[in-house]
Amino acid sequence: MNKSSKVDAAYLVGLMSGTSVDGIDAAVVKLSPSAEREHGVEIELLAFENTPFDAQVRSSIFELFDPANATIDKVGAMNMWLGELYAQATLSVIGKCGLSASQIFAIGSHGQTIYHAPEEKVKGGFNLHCTVQIGDGAVIANRTGIPCVSDFRVADMAAGGQGAPLVPFTEYLLFTDPEKTLLMQNIGGIGNVTVLPANASPEQIFAFDTGPGNMIIDGLVSQLFAPMSMDAGGAIAAGGQVIDELLAWMQQDEYYTIPLPKSTGRERFGQQYVALIIELMKANEWKAEDVIATATHLTAWSIVDSYERYIKPQHQAGQLLIGGGGSYNKTLMRDLQQLFAPHQVQVLTQEDIGGNSDAKEAIAFALLAYYTMNRLPNNIPRVTGASRPVIMGKVSYPYLVR
Repeated sequence: MNKSSKVDAAYLVGLMSGTSVDGIDAAVVKLSPSAEREHGVEIELLAFENTPFDAQVRSSIFELFDPANATIDKVGAMNMWLGELYAQATLSVIGKCGLSASQIFAIGSHGQTIYHAPEEKVKGGFNLHCTVQIGDGAVIANRTGIPCVSDFRVADMAAGGQGAPLVPFTEYLLFTDPEKTLLMQNIGGIGNVTVLPANASPEQIFAFDTGPGNMIIDGLVSQLFAPMSMDAGGAIAAGGQVIDELLAWMQQDEYYTIPLPKSTGRERFGQQYVALIIELMKANEWKAEDVIATATHLTAWSIVDSYERYIKPQHQAGQLLIGGGGSYNKTLMRDLQQLFAPHQVQVLTQEDIGGNSDAKEAIAFALLAYYTMNRLPNNIPRVTGASRPVIMGKVSYPYLVR
């Protein structure tokens, strides 16, 4: 981050659709300089709206998660289709807060990840690690008349990073506490944590994906409790018991022990992983409720294991602030509180501190877009593994530049 950068007040829209493929999160924010933190900003959430994907859109996206099915014609068409849907979500949320499109400085759209392969892959002497997010920014810009910043991750990867996680940059600006270490844990499809040491500089922050968040739980529920697609409130898990044998098998995945920086996705913990669990369930005649309870406990365990393995040796945390859809899973929250109690870490949700768990990542991409539009670096190299700070995001302008 350029510490000499000046922040001017502006209205922005942030768009996010995550690995759970639930729908589009759209947030309108007012960004202003922080009166309390020298290099921070303040975000006022003016409106938030979630637009669920209909069944056809959701199944079409899931089809693209399998590289064998992700033919170029299907990827290209879905790229345009999502652009149209993101544009509709943008105009809807702007209308919800009473602003007009002409008042919006920019849109920041994460896009829909369909492939993320951050591991080094050398070919022809080049590292061809890659990531693919779709939802065309040019479509969004032209339908709304607002400049749109999209495709954030590739600039970080071009500098040798993993292109993830990106939200730690915005968490540094918004949440750094002068007196205590905070853990910012997001539980979407994948879980990720940002470590904000007390009074931290950007060089002291680190972050990584802790492992599966809701992804395995949702995948199992979709297969075992159709037509349900998620364990709302953790009700199914609450009626089951953890299967020790299954938990031990899941804990053996090598992802939990590989060194930082690291990130993961559906390629490791997606449909194929879920299919393996169901095979084990059938072979051992386990109850479906117990399998869901075990997958839920694994997510909690992976977060605590990450703290014990990578964070506590350096920083004793005071609070774990949870955002994302997992914060509404009462069974998961109960497991987290029980597992963190011996570490004297307080487990809270975004709502407990006056925030919005659903809007958190959409807000982050609005802030990232602000930095892109002002030609300011918006990654944290220590977090992603990039060799240097870079300006992430590609800017698409509408047909009429204002």
